[in-house]
Amino acid sequence: MAYTLHISNCNYSSWSLRAWVLMRTLEIRFTERQHFYGTDNRSQFLTFSPSALVPCLQDGDTTVWESAAIAEYLFEAHPAIWPLDRKARAFARSAASEMHAGFNALRSICNMNCGIRVELPEHDAALQRDLDRLRQLFEQGIAEYRGPYLAGSRFTAADAFYCPVAFRMQTYGISLGPTADGYMSRLRELPAMAEWYQRALKETQRSEPHEQSIAGRITADLRAA
Repeated sequence: MAYTLHISNCNYSSWSLRAWVLMRTLEIRFTERQHFYGTDNRSQFLTFSPSALVPCLQDGDTTVWESAAIAEYLFEAHPAIWPLDRKARAFARSAASEMHAGFNALRSICNMNCGIRVELPEHDAALQRDLDRLRQLFEQGIAEYRGPYLAGSRFTAADAFYCPVAFRMQTYGISLGPTADGYMSRLRELPAMAEWYQRALKETQRSEPHEQSIAGRITADLRAA
């Protein structure tokens, strides 16, 4: 197998992070191709991704796009992608699907921006519902499957899908309670997550749409100038 994974900016690209951290943490070898979004390079992205979006995985003459599809494709050859236990696997897949399709207020208000710290105004009702649901989900998974990860003792795709949330909680200074905060810290301490974070801080390329959509007061910018 000769996987090639296409990703974008470490600072902003939450979707890229999912596939990248999953493969790195489970030691699935791949060649990385990083592309920075700009105002005029959609045609470049179309050369490797049918949707002109990342992540996009190439395996020989097979192309897989969308992080959820990448996880399922990899599972066929790498069973550690999901929990071995059927019940835990169902929970993990449900949790990953919920993250893939939901939490819209969290996405729009707390977009991923690894290198800054932001003080949010008072949480609106929609964001608070998303945060309450995250806390409930994390507490349920860790209690039922005994941790330290969301669906048991091993890191799986379910955890990879919540790795961007771990960076968001850090950026916006949000606490979800002791159990959830401990889980978020555990994800940030993964070697792959630490590597991604350091790369994000070193990036000097900026995306104006991301920068302009920050919903709060920036209290620190830790990125390279």
